[in-house]
Amino acid sequence: MLKPLIYRLGSEPKLRLVSIVWLLLSLTPAVWAEIQPSPVPGGIARIPLPNDVDAARFNGSRVLVTIEKGQSIAWVGLPLSTPPSIQQIDTAAGPLRFEVQDKRYETEHLTITNDRKVNPLPMDYDRIQSERREMDQVFLSFTDALPSLTWQAPLAGRYTSSFGKRRVLNGNPRSPHSGLDIAAPEGTPIQSVSNGLVAAVGDYFFNGQTVMVDHGQGLISMYCHLSAISVELGESITAGTVIGAVGQTGRVTGPHLHLSVSLNNARVDPLLFFSAPQDP
Repeated sequence: MLKPLIYRLGSEPKLRLVSIVWLLLSLTPAVWAEIQPSPVPGGIARIPLPNDVDAARFNGSRVLVTIEKGQSIAWVGLPLSTPPSIQQIDTAAGPLRFEVQDKRYETEHLTITNDRKVNPLPMDYDRIQSERREMDQVFLSFTDALPSLTWQAPLAGRYTSSFGKRRVLNGNPRSPHSGLDIAAPEGTPIQSVSNGLVAAVGDYFFNGQTVMVDHGQGLISMYCHLSAISVELGESITAGTVIGAVGQTGRVTGPHLHLSVSLNNARVDPLLFFSAPQDP
C-alpha cells in the first residue's frame, strides 16, 4: 500500500520521505464494529426472513441479505425522507412489515467562501448533472458479492458534522447532510472501510476528488474532498487499503473527509458501521 501512495504524493526524494513518515504516523489503528440496526430515517432495519426466502425488495430495490446461524436476514437502508410509519419489504413469501421510528436531526449553518459552490452558475449545471448520473449509477448497482458487515474507521480524526443534519449554506437551505465529516490535517491517509471494488473515481463539482467503493449487494461507500487518490477504477481493494488523502477540494469549509454510506440506494448513517472516533 505504501508504494502507490508515495508515487502519487510526489516523486522528489524529500516528498517521498515525508510521505513515508506521514503514512506511518497517520494510519488509523483498526477500529472494528459490527453493523448496528436502527430503524429510523437514515438508519437500517434488520428483518429476519422466513425459511427458504433469500431475497427481498424495498421500494422496488433489492436489499442486502446475510445468513446468521442458518437464518436469512434482510438489511434495509431507510432514506432520510422516510416518515415514521409502517413500511414493508416484499419477498417470495409475501410482504413483511416493520416499523420506522421517528428521529430528529439538528440544523447546521455553514458559510462557504466560494459562493459558486452553493449557487452554481448556469454553465455548471451540465457538469453537475453528468456527475450526478455517474454517482447514481453506482448507488443503484447491485452485485452478488456478499459484503463484510464488520468495518473499520477510515482514519483517525474529529467528527465535525454528523449525518442527517439539515444544512443551511450561506443562508440558503440545502439537502440534509448525507454523510459523516471527519476533520484531519490535509494529506492524512484515508483507508477503505472494508473489502470492495473501486466503482468510480472523479473530480466532482461539489464533492471534489472522490472515490466510490462497491462492497456488494447495494452497499456502497463514498470518500469525498480528497487531495490525492491512490486507487484506480476497477481495482479490487481490501479493508485498510489506502485509497487517498484528506483534502479540501469541492464544496468545503476546511480539510476533512466526507464519508457517505449507501444501502439499497439510501444514504445511511456511517456510524452504524463502526465505533466511536479515535482522535489522532
